[in-house]
Amino acid sequence: MKYFSLIAVILFFTLSARAQAGPTETGLPFKIFDTKTGEQMTLRELADHINKTDVLFWGEEHNDSIGHILELKMLKMLHERYDEKLVLSLEMFETDCQVLLDEYLGGFINKEKLIKEARAWNNYEDYSSLVDYAKEHKLQVIAANSPRRYNNLMSKRGPKSLDSLGSNSKALIAKLPIYAPKSGDYYKKFVNIMGGENNIHSPNMFASQCLWDATMAKSIEQAISNNKKNGLVMHICGRFHSDEYLGTVAQLQRRNKDRKVLTISCFPAEDFSKPNYEAYENLADFVVLVMKKGE
Repeated sequence: MKYFSLIAVILFFTLSARAQAGPTETGLPFKIFDTKTGEQMTLRELADHINKTDVLFWGEEHNDSIGHILELKMLKMLHERYDEKLVLSLEMFETDCQVLLDEYLGGFINKEKLIKEARAWNNYEDYSSLVDYAKEHKLQVIAANSPRRYNNLMSKRGPKSLDSLGSNSKALIAKLPIYAPKSGDYYKKFVNIMGGENNIHSPNMFASQCLWDATMAKSIEQAISNNKKNGLVMHICGRFHSDEYLGTVAQLQRRNKDRKVLTISCFPAEDFSKPNYEAYENLADFVVLVMKKGE
């Protein structure tokens, strides 16, 4: 952890000093490339590619300290272009905590109360700089995710268990029934990450996973609809939710096939020194490879 804390500090100042560096710049602990062209680029050049887009999905590894620094840098670069038309959407807050998040952004409650009452993640410090930047610049922040209690209920009792929820509760999640077919690439991916079907202890676990995706998609769609013309929603989520244009991306496009989406997959790479770019070409529109400890 000391290694990554130190490298994050170095990275912050290095990025500021090298904002206009060319794509062949060396010595930085990350590499960015366009999966369609194979072109390597700087973070600034990546930001310049994000235009005529409704949603930017930044798929992350939640414990990637370098990735978190890059997210903040990207948010700032996009704010330069979109100003108040930029909206930050976060997997890390659940929809029933939107009021608390708004109260924090408005200065009515402090950070400690937000963390406690909005059930902030244990690593909230990794995201607090994003939220505080939005607070300082009066940007909207969306609590996008499904309340965990509904996912737990679905996993234990099945999708129909949510049918009897009251209207106020249903307003916090995606419209029922949730699209969750046990076939196709996303289901295969889910089974694989669980270590095989024998490790899926409830037949409703995949439906619960899709409730997260569908609710985030609903939250994003509402943010787009409420946003000003030619605005942008930057949605930050675990990359399982957006890699290969599956998960939340697919659920959003089911809601509105005309939504213009760009995806980024950011993660520490085993092959950072000599990347096999072809292995990543189907992950996202852009891939950010981060140097692992010891590289």
